[in-house]
Amino acid sequence: MEIGFIGMGIMGRPMALNLLKAGHRVAVYNRTAERCAEVVAAGARQAQSPRDCARGNPVVITMVTDSLDVKEVIFGPQGTAEGASAGTVIIDMSTISPDETRSFARRLKEGGIDFLDAPVSGGDTGAKKGSLTIMVGGERAVFERVKSVFAPLGTRITYMGPSGSGQVTKACNQILCAVNLLGVCEAIALAERAGIDPRTMHQVVTGGAANSWALEQLGARIIAGDYSPGFKVNLIQKDLALVLDAARRLDLPLAGTALATQFFRSCQSHGDGELGTQAMFRALERFGNFQLERKE
Repeated sequence: MEIGFIGMGIMGRPMALNLLKAGHRVAVYNRTAERCAEVVAAGARQAQSPRDCARGNPVVITMVTDSLDVKEVIFGPQGTAEGASAGTVIIDMSTISPDETRSFARRLKEGGIDFLDAPVSGGDTGAKKGSLTIMVGGERAVFERVKSVFAPLGTRITYMGPSGSGQVTKACNQILCAVNLLGVCEAIALAERAGIDPRTMHQVVTGGAANSWALEQLGARIIAGDYSPGFKVNLIQKDLALVLDAARRLDLPLAGTALATQFFRSCQSHGDGELGTQAMFRALERFGNFQLERKE
């Protein structure tokens, strides 16, 4: 299939490469053109604008930062809506507002263009391996028409319901990521403060009921002192703002999510916003006036 792909960031670049490996013909666009180089070298065509990226392609994927970015690449000057034809399917795999998603879908439908929201979970590792979890909202018939596009990108691909349903599901996912990570950080902090080797504690509890992806992956990175970003603090904060806004509209108290945002905000205020989400542990170190001793 011929596919346009917009957004060559930490997630988008390996996703586009996986589409190429699967035999699809891919055109790519990124505001910073140099970020397209690796994918172009692998055989993609570099588009000059979102409109150019959409022209002639029955499917266009967007993987950008937030709602405003999605709106700009679709409806802005030289946007994909200008280059897309009737029957084109735009698949937004970013994490954005469910309300904005529904608005985009209605607006595109007026021009005969279909829209799916298909946010992902699995981080940069899942993007590279093609093992992402993909949660899809929109018309079922549209999903069925293009679902083969998702196969090189993820291993768990689930249709969730009408437009916006994918984004609501992703909001649930981000709650679990943030609150689970707080538990991971607190467990490592207690082990350190009590004189238990965090590495041994980690080895033990990953074998029991407390185990999770966050504990296995991010817990290990914390103990190793590795704060490189698989997913950045600034981005989880963007996502959690969407979660709390949705909760506010529903009069739903989400105390754990709100608490997690405060620890991430501490990271941001100390200049750690571009680090991985596991940098939450640094906020706990400051809060508890201790530092994890990392043994060689």
